[in-house]
Amino acid sequence: MGDPGGLVGLRGLHQDLLALEASRLRNVERLWADFEARVNEFRQLLDKPAKNETSRKALSSGPITVDEIEYSMNEKFQETATQLADTLDLDELESARLLIVSEEDANRPDRSKAAYAIIYFHERRLFLLECIRLLLKQSHDLEGTETVRDIARQLVGWILETKDGPARNGSLYSQKCLNAMAGIEQWLQSLGERHQGNMALGQTARTEYTEILEFQQSSLAEQHESLGAIVTYLIKGGHTGVEDFHKLLDYLPKLDRWNSIAVHYVPMITSFTSQFGSPDGGGVLREARMLNSKILDNKDKTPWILRNLQAAMITWWLSEYSGWYVEQPTGSPVQNVNLEAEAQARSDAFSQALRDGAFECTLTICSHVIPGEWYDPARTGLVDLLLRDSVPLPNELPLYSTYFQQLIMEQFEAFVETFVTNMPDTLRRFKLEEDDQRKRLRSGFPMDGVTEQAFHLERFLMIISFAFGHRADAAQAFWGDLDSNLYGFLQWASRRQSTPCVSAFCEMLSSISEGEESAGSAHRFLLEEGNAVAAKISRLTSLGWAQIFAELSLYTSKSREQPMANRSTNHYGGKHNPDDIDEPESAYMLESYLRLTTRLCGESAEVRSWIMTQPNFPILQVLFQLCNSTVPSRLQACAFKLIRSLLTEKSVEIGMAVWTALDNWVSGGFSPHNLPRPPKATAPAAWAEEVTFSAIAGSFEQTCEFVCLLQSLVHPAVPDTGLNDQLPFPETLGSAYRMAGIEPYIDFVFDRIFSSRLPHGEDQFQHRIMTLNILSFAALCLRTFNEDLVILANRSTVAVDEAMNTSSLLTYVRLHPFSRVMEWMFNDRVLYQLFASAAYTIEEVSSASPNSPLIVGLLRTIEVMNLIIDLQSTYLEVVRPLIRLQSAGGRRMVLNPSLASFEDTVALKMDLVVALGLYSGVGNQELTVGSLELLGKLASSRKLNIQATPGLNERLYGNRLISAVEQHDDIDPIARSLCREMDFDLREISQGPNAPGWTIKSVILDFLIHCLAVSPDTPTLAHALLGFACKGSTVHVEEGSLFEERESLFHAVLHLAIEYPDGDGESLQTWALGIKQKGMQVLSILWASPLTSWLTMHQLQVDESLFALFLRQRKIGPHTVCDGRSIKDSDFSYTKSAEALEHCLWYRCSLFEYTSTAIRLAVGNRASSLLARIFSTLLGSTSMPDGEQIPTPTVFDLFDFIELDMGGEISWPQLNYFSGLDFSISTGPGLQKSVECIDMKMIHEMIALRVNELRKSGRFQDANEEQQASEEAQRILHYFQTKNSQRVLTFASLQTTKAWSELLVLSIGTCSLDPAGKAALILQALQLVTPKLEVYASTNVRQAIDIAKLILALLFQLDFEASALDRSRAWDVANDRLFQVFRTTLQAVNHPNVDMQLREVLYKICYRYLAGMAVVSDATIRRRHGIQTVRATGERTIDVVCDDASSASAGCRISALLLLDSLTGMAKVDQSNYIVDSLVRTNFLQVLVESIESIPQELRQTNAKDIPILLSYYETKLSLLLSIAQTRSGAVHVMNSGLFQAVRGSGLFSVDPDIGVEIDNLEALAKYYRLLLSIARVITCVVLSRGSQNEQSIESAKVFLTENRPLVVSMFKRKARIGGVSFDDAGVDIEELVELFMLLIWMTGFLDVGYAD
Repeated sequence: MGDPGGLVGLRGLHQDLLALEASRLRNVERLWADFEARVNEFRQLLDKPAKNETSRKALSSGPITVDEIEYSMNEKFQETATQLADTLDLDELESARLLIVSEEDANRPDRSKAAYAIIYFHERRLFLLECIRLLLKQSHDLEGTETVRDIARQLVGWILETKDGPARNGSLYSQKCLNAMAGIEQWLQSLGERHQGNMALGQTARTEYTEILEFQQSSLAEQHESLGAIVTYLIKGGHTGVEDFHKLLDYLPKLDRWNSIAVHYVPMITSFTSQFGSPDGGGVLREARMLNSKILDNKDKTPWILRNLQAAMITWWLSEYSGWYVEQPTGSPVQNVNLEAEAQARSDAFSQALRDGAFECTLTICSHVIPGEWYDPARTGLVDLLLRDSVPLPNELPLYSTYFQQLIMEQFEAFVETFVTNMPDTLRRFKLEEDDQRKRLRSGFPMDGVTEQAFHLERFLMIISFAFGHRADAAQAFWGDLDSNLYGFLQWASRRQSTPCVSAFCEMLSSISEGEESAGSAHRFLLEEGNAVAAKISRLTSLGWAQIFAELSLYTSKSREQPMANRSTNHYGGKHNPDDIDEPESAYMLESYLRLTTRLCGESAEVRSWIMTQPNFPILQVLFQLCNSTVPSRLQACAFKLIRSLLTEKSVEIGMAVWTALDNWVSGGFSPHNLPRPPKATAPAAWAEEVTFSAIAGSFEQTCEFVCLLQSLVHPAVPDTGLNDQLPFPETLGSAYRMAGIEPYIDFVFDRIFSSRLPHGEDQFQHRIMTLNILSFAALCLRTFNEDLVILANRSTVAVDEAMNTSSLLTYVRLHPFSRVMEWMFNDRVLYQLFASAAYTIEEVSSASPNSPLIVGLLRTIEVMNLIIDLQSTYLEVVRPLIRLQSAGGRRMVLNPSLASFEDTVALKMDLVVALGLYSGVGNQELTVGSLELLGKLASSRKLNIQATPGLNERLYGNRLISAVEQHDDIDPIARSLCREMDFDLREISQGPNAPGWTIKSVILDFLIHCLAVSPDTPTLAHALLGFACKGSTVHVEEGSLFEERESLFHAVLHLAIEYPDGDGESLQTWALGIKQKGMQVLSILWASPLTSWLTMHQLQVDESLFALFLRQRKIGPHTVCDGRSIKDSDFSYTKSAEALEHCLWYRCSLFEYTSTAIRLAVGNRASSLLARIFSTLLGSTSMPDGEQIPTPTVFDLFDFIELDMGGEISWPQLNYFSGLDFSISTGPGLQKSVECIDMKMIHEMIALRVNELRKSGRFQDANEEQQASEEAQRILHYFQTKNSQRVLTFASLQTTKAWSELLVLSIGTCSLDPAGKAALILQALQLVTPKLEVYASTNVRQAIDIAKLILALLFQLDFEASALDRSRAWDVANDRLFQVFRTTLQAVNHPNVDMQLREVLYKICYRYLAGMAVVSDATIRRRHGIQTVRATGERTIDVVCDDASSASAGCRISALLLLDSLTGMAKVDQSNYIVDSLVRTNFLQVLVESIESIPQELRQTNAKDIPILLSYYETKLSLLLSIAQTRSGAVHVMNSGLFQAVRGSGLFSVDPDIGVEIDNLEALAKYYRLLLSIARVITCVVLSRGSQNEQSIESAKVFLTENRPLVVSMFKRKARIGGVSFDDAGVDIEELVELFMLLIWMTGFLDVGYAD
């Protein structure tokens, strides 16, 4: 956030005033506080102390004080301050202060301090002036609210000091403004002389001096404009007196330059005339008469240098002043005055002013003030005709601001109303004079030297068209009251019109017909006036539809009768054929007819419907006949434009009708019979098409409008369902003489115009307009192709061919303009021009207005490139092969087959990457979004990220994009511009997602995330822009770089991730959390990547980011409000609120992951103090650098998200109309992480297709059924939207749980606490998470698994032998918590919804608990409780464990066996037979024993990699058998289950090692003998447990020894080293096996028996 006292604060104040004007300022108190702090700045703004000797001496003598801080100055600073004082004519001490203050806002190191000071000086003045202007405007804006007016009035009173001071202070302030304007004019003149001097000396190079000079000229012009508006509002607000008007009248004669500076005086002149010249103003008649005398007398006594402006001022004055005499009330001070004589004098003065160029001046101002960025040839031609002898205004200074345009048009609106109301006789008089003059000129009568007609009425009508144009509310003054003077004027002006008057009247009528209501009124006006017109043409009557239709029909007929005219072959210009028209102005009249009709049709559906159904005027036929070669090109352009207006909100029927008529015209259907004869073997229709296209390409206006017409024709019809499944033209279009479709039209646009004519065009303005229109056409063709239809046809159950509104999907793919346009997009010439359309200098782009053809055209170019990249795979892999198969061979291929992708071309034109980077920082929201979106796609392309080829003296980069940008030294400028966009303040935040800055920030972060995620471990453009220096395959931080200076984009992202708010304090907001989460995601990619991990973590540690993040964490819970909705609300998952919660969870997840990474790094660096601070923060107390302890949420508090209900299962809606649809194909990867989501767009499309299918099949019998289907569709959408929200929230919660668990385990494992303290933490964690396991085991298995893993990890970290847990009260508490874990885990095992993966973890938890409790002294009661708990859970628990132990996955089997082993051991100690009996009951023991027999077979059938886990399973299984056999009853069951039979059947002991075991691998040999040892333990244990008195077991053991005597003897030999055979060298330990054999021999008396035998 910037310093609120500098320019940033002023910008914010200006934004607040704009928000106040729009009634969306939430924090009015801030506005008051800012104004109170700056009120002196506003008052002293116009006080500019000049340089003087005293200050110069003070500057050189010692230090200066700025904002209570004393600064010492070196000689260089003093010299710079002196130069700045000379440049600005400013007091030297003020210049020094300006240098110091402006340095804080400097953001470009390539500029000098003096340059920054000059910029700061002018920008500060301009912002202050703009704030005053806005306040004055709002203080008397009747269209605003009373609250806004009251606030503005009070603030204005502060500034003008009229609140507590005399009212004349307002007049004094206005005089200061006027003096300041005069000073600016002198300053501009001085700057202009300097500029001319430089040009004369040949200094044309662009240097800092010339840039600052141009900046000053531009800024001073803006300040002058703002001052003119301020004075105007002071006049309107009644803050001035008549003496101020007199002073202005004394100054105006001195104006000597006819430019925009003079125009800035116009609003205040007209305001003064309204205020003191009108009876409705604040003046009196006596003062008005004095002013009238002065104004009219000065015309001759003290004429102005600008005589045209003086003449215009007289007309403005007289129109207001004449209002005093409209009605003469009794008691008027002019009772004895000859009013008739004065009225005549006023009329004469008005007429003389007209002859002196009054209306020319006013119309010149109108045409110059209204921006001419968009070419309107017809209107421009008419204005040029009316101003052919006037003095034009130069375009040497910046265009007028929008507010000034509106202000001056409002003033001219008032002039129109007063002139019509107050001087109707004068109006009628000069109309009669003009009519008489025109008759005489046309009849050839002498006119006293007059050779040209005076178009005063026409100019007045055009002034009305400018004043009311694009101001629909103001236009209601004509239509709101049919008895008003303005409506009467319309009726009067529409009668007895001359040809030029008709043209101007149509322009005026068009300007007041904007909007549905006004257009309808104009339509009815023309109908009413037309009713009085006879069928024959008579210009003596009123203008109406009848006359318009008759004139157009007549001209059309004459054009068809005339031979084809020779026209200019200029690509962008044509000339009129004089023989085509009756009068010189007839062309303008016909153009105006068409323009008026175009406006009305474009604004009103009523007019379109009416005009298309006129039987006596087939409009399409007439218009296309007007487009033949004998008609002037501009008139043809107007005809195309009218056809385009008929397509406004077009229906399918209208679109098809126009396409049919157009193709008929192109193929010669409406052409004259004397077209050139076609060549031999050429079809007439094809030849007519060639001739027509050649004619259209002959002029700019015609071509431009024709391309716009094609754009309207391919636009989807209304209503647009978004499915785009219908071709915008008839499928058989043109099939009579060529292949069906619109390929010839597309080829005309891209072949004849875009790639052939545009590169050779000379007019830059026309070039930009044409490029924009062509690329808009291309974007529309690409955008309206629905590639999902191909997917749905191949994968879904929807009958796409039957459902879509095209005859078949094949026809759709083949004929849709997408295919041909994409083919042209891979044409070399088109690509060359496309890239040229994106190549502008950053100065051009920065200086262009947002709505200029340059910016809009650039946006369209970028959009087309984005669409090409998005759709190229569909075209190249699906559409193109399909078209090649379907083509008959006559189709011309236009693409370059060597281009495999659009990126191939980009690789040859890497300047595009540089340009996109620069465009993204100009501050235009749309341009930034488009540029970064395209740049992100290019930056993630493998083809563009390959190793750059190093050249001579070039740095070697591993990325071509980085190399391209670095070659131009544009990395830092682009990064700086992006950094500026990442700044934010409270005002931006208060606007939320509506703030332009929010959108730009979001797009910048998306760009970084996309680039980094695609290639996080290799340098990318994103790394370079973030501030890392990229070289080869590594990155580092360069000395003196933006990164080292902490001014990089990385630091901007970090600041955003930490400081950006997460809501409004009461509610989490999606838009705010989205920014924070994206910033955190960028950082997480960087710290997780080996490429940038160390640099990132080091910087985060230096900034103490971890502690800042924890300080800003807020707790969440079931009652947390997200976007105004509580998480507990039933519709939460269906709204955007769910997205806010998702962002919050991912942010938490990143925080936990970052903290874990920071702990690992601290451990690795042995940073014990940092570890202690982190651990203290996790426990709820953050240590600040100054030693202060600030409470923060603990790590346990931040587990609050686990309490949130992510929504239960929702039922699938009952379907009738949409049953049978397979919606599963819409499942795909989500935007966040790896979670599958439903593609809602595809769901919409499937529903729309099914509705089409039902409608076509006649399923909908009435509207009620269609409504039912719509409601069913809404239920489906509701289901999937809710399902999506639940999926992403559940997954986010799951990942956050994992990250929290990892952090908790890591922090406990690395903390420096003693065992007792660590145990206490673990028990606290167990107390927190154990209840969650109980809940999630039945509702969310995936979440339960992570919680169970956490519990397991905590139990393994718990030291059960810790002194704090032994024989104390703490031990009782600990035992209670641990026992609760055990009980909860067993209950979870028994739950039917628990899957195998979770049960495996649960078994491990139980095993760890039982193993831990086994080492705790005096735990008999706890063990007994354990057996009781197992018994209480029911027999199903043992059943489940036994099932898993025998048939689950390997890991789960082992875990289950370990649990059974532990339970058996616990039961043995408690002398309980429950476990063994349960194993017998389930027949598990029998299965367990019998499985020994299959061990060799299983080992042979198992892959080598799985042998270790299988052996572990055997070991665990045998361990369980050993535990069972250690009790007498258990041994009985094992014996009775066939232990010796199973061992015999396995053959494991029957191998004679002396002969060979056939195991070459020593490790495998050791495992084999360990397996024998485990079995031997079980056998020995069974024999021992049953005792020597049990004959059955003794006899079975004897048989075992007898059968396996060779193995036994061999083991004895090896142990005794008899025969030199030993396993010692192999690392095989057989000692215990030998001992077991010896024990068996002793127990059974085997030697005695054997010896006896």
